[in-house]
Amino acid sequence: MNIGVIGAGSWGTTLADLLAKNGHAVTLWAYEQDLVERMRQHHKNDLYLPDFTLDDKLAFTSELSEVASGKEMLVLVAPSQVMRAVVRQAEPYMAENTVLVSAAKGIENDTLMAMSEVLSEVLPQKRCKSLAFLSGPTFAREVAAEIPTALTVAAEDEEIAHVVQKTFSNHYFRVYRSSDIIGVELGGALKNVIALAAGVSDGLGFGYNARAALITRGLVEMTRIGLAKGAEERTFMGLSGMGDLVLTCTGDLSRNRSVGLEIGRGRKLEDILSGMKMVAEGVKTTLSAYQLAQRLGVETPIIEQMYLILFENKDPRDAVADLMQRSLKAELT
Repeated sequence: MNIGVIGAGSWGTTLADLLAKNGHAVTLWAYEQDLVERMRQHHKNDLYLPDFTLDDKLAFTSELSEVASGKEMLVLVAPSQVMRAVVRQAEPYMAENTVLVSAAKGIENDTLMAMSEVLSEVLPQKRCKSLAFLSGPTFAREVAAEIPTALTVAAEDEEIAHVVQKTFSNHYFRVYRSSDIIGVELGGALKNVIALAAGVSDGLGFGYNARAALITRGLVEMTRIGLAKGAEERTFMGLSGMGDLVLTCTGDLSRNRSVGLEIGRGRKLEDILSGMKMVAEGVKTTLSAYQLAQRLGVETPIIEQMYLILFENKDPRDAVADLMQRSLKAELT
């Protein structure tokens, strides 16, 4: 297939490289013209994936017209907060039957929309039948190193899901299908908030008991929001829910857990973020998730405390005390 990938962060670069290795003609778009020039010269993304040499067949561009024109598939890996603007600019260049695959994880601030809702609002209605959403427990560096990985693609049209599944899958990258778009998306977005909380817990010096409790109760909160949005409960037991949650709450490669870790150790959020090249989606998603839960009338105490820590400067130890001293209740309600 002739494929374009929009977004040359670590995940977008890794997916572009994987698709090129799978034998497809792939063009990777980056916003930074100087990065494009260096990738063309050295076949390395020295900003986001410096330790890996990219496939020789991979092409690079900083022009949205070039990455979108004439493509059978377009993979969207722009950060969630700029997805709307990027897709709006790229849409006029897209071919009529282009399959669109979103691999972004986040909830748009202000509108509180998942990426499927954003894209449905930005794109002409005829394109929305060709949308698919890729999510699951994936660290870019491990996929780039060809370490076995499994994830999920969700699509309204099962044939589209089959096409994406076949296009991406290989001997180290296994893709499962789902029809629960909003469930797969919310799992991938909300787990980042819980990963921040897990990092804070670790930074405070708490142990495995606390982390296990956060993962388990965090999954409850993710599921509550998902059900309120019409998702299927079982989706949150799968790769894009529990699988991604466990990965980001326990893995040292998790950017969101790393941010939480530094907060737990006493550093200020703005100082942490100013020293990061890559985006920690969970920070902005925490604001969206908190506001979405309020709008839906869903109880999410962990998400609420993370919002207070990040945006109201609440002391993490006070947040833990408030979580532990909440009124007692039955677990499975």
